[in-house]
Amino acid sequence: MIEVIKSGDRHFNNFGWLKTYWLFSFAHYFDPHNIQFGALRVFNDDVVEPGQGFPTHPHEEMEIITIVLEGEVTHQDSMGNKAVIRAGDVQRMSAGTGLTHSEFNLAEEPVHFYQIWIFPDERGLEPTYDQKSFDPAAWKNKLTPVASGQGIPGVVTFHTDATIYRCDLDPGKEVRIENPAGRRIFNYLTHGDLEVGGTKLTAGDQARADEEKPLLFHTNQGAGFLVIDVPSCKGWGYSKETLRGSRV
Repeated sequence: MIEVIKSGDRHFNNFGWLKTYWLFSFAHYFDPHNIQFGALRVFNDDVVEPGQGFPTHPHEEMEIITIVLEGEVTHQDSMGNKAVIRAGDVQRMSAGTGLTHSEFNLAEEPVHFYQIWIFPDERGLEPTYDQKSFDPAAWKNKLTPVASGQGIPGVVTFHTDATIYRCDLDPGKEVRIENPAGRRIFNYLTHGDLEVGGTKLTAGDQARADEEKPLLFHTNQGAGFLVIDVPSCKGWGYSKETLRGSRV
């Protein structure tokens, strides 16, 4: 089964300094049928204006991955890290037993980034940090892992049996991913058009797949998108049909 959530059905907030789409329940947005997707708990699509940002705040027991699409974010945390995360960069904080951090846009242009929270496989870990820069050519016409807890070399690491991929497809191109039993595939289309297992998406759409078979991603006009492969987590984030046992 592939569930599509259209761009217009995302939860949107305009705080002036921050324009954000919350793809899962977050802060004051609560939907009991949209808490998480397997181990994936948060996916926020944020645009922060220059000179603005998130003051110091706490986290714990979460793998937090930031992917910058345009602009840059200045990060500072209680572990002593201070870094600039630029377009093409991927950053990860393992909050573990607890940390604090801040994120500000100190540049002259808005910054557009995704922040993704994934539950760790183990609680009580010491907080840690990782960050890497990628050449966008790395994900041209292929699904390229950029963050993973599955032992993939050369990527940002985290502590969950999951992987985040980026991909930019030229018109007429396609890629595929395996989707074995016990796994779930989350897909978010940044720009362009995409067919996922024959289901059509436009920019801002999500596809959440429970099909236990390979998924094909095909574009006619070109597409940029993320794919997140996560372990299943029974009970949360499943469609009503799946929970009732009527999923084919």
